[in-house]
Amino acid sequence: MYVETQAITKHYGKVTALVDCTFGVPAGEVLGLLGPNGSGKTTLLRLLLGFLRPTNGTATIDGLDCYTQSLQVRRRLSYLPGDVRLFRRMRGSGVLDFFARIRPPGNSYRFRQFAERLNLDLSTRVASMSTGMRQKLGLAATLAAETPLLVLDEPTSHLDPSIRREINAMVAEAKQAGRTVIFSSHVLSEVEEVCDRVVILRAGRLVHSQVISELKQQHRIHAKLDGPLPPIPEPYRGQLSIQQHDGNQMTIDTPGELSGLFGWLSTLPLSEVTIQPHGLRAVYERFHAE
Repeated sequence: MYVETQAITKHYGKVTALVDCTFGVPAGEVLGLLGPNGSGKTTLLRLLLGFLRPTNGTATIDGLDCYTQSLQVRRRLSYLPGDVRLFRRMRGSGVLDFFARIRPPGNSYRFRQFAERLNLDLSTRVASMSTGMRQKLGLAATLAAETPLLVLDEPTSHLDPSIRREINAMVAEAKQAGRTVIFSSHVLSEVEEVCDRVVILRAGRLVHSQVISELKQQHRIHAKLDGPLPPIPEPYRGQLSIQQHDGNQMTIDTPGELSGLFGWLSTLPLSEVTIQPHGLRAVYERFHAE
């Protein structure tokens, strides 16, 4: 694993921010990090960056301990924080030149190319930039750095849909180049689009890991049940999730391909049937609906 944690835990006095969090990210994977505010996402990222000492457990990147070898770790990653802070008196061009110089091989042209793709005016001083412009400047400085790991915390906040699509394309290009990406976001649709896998945090615990390609094979069927529901056939027992609500309304969650299931469904007294992809929102709400 390129990124790996083992039972990592962080306490702030009597407050527990993260508990026994264990997961791994292989090289070249785009991992989505999901959870509401207070779920432990920011603490986990700061532990990976070496900004915090874990109370228990370990975190490593490329085999290096994230806290005791934090300088070597940070040479291998580029980080976009959720609250981008940049040099307010500098123009955008100066900010990118600065980040290019401190990141070997110091390719300022590459950094400016990324800014151009984001339609960013580099002649403007940071102090005069809108929140969205500063976000794009931070993204250009982060994504253009030629590091094997990208850590992106809410990368598309304050951005319009066209720029969000461009960011998603840049993340896909990073994956094609063999780079590893940790993508923390509240926007479930874009996480589902760009990530290979997601992990969901709740109250400081990692409660679920979901491979996106497997999720896309799952479906949810809504239907009106016009008669009694017969027993589920043996091949589907333990695989289907069936809920009846509002009298005769029924919801069926399927685990995979629908083709083998259609034969049984055709024998049921159903009407008003709709079938839709299961989607990441349904998985997320299973753990955070309340």
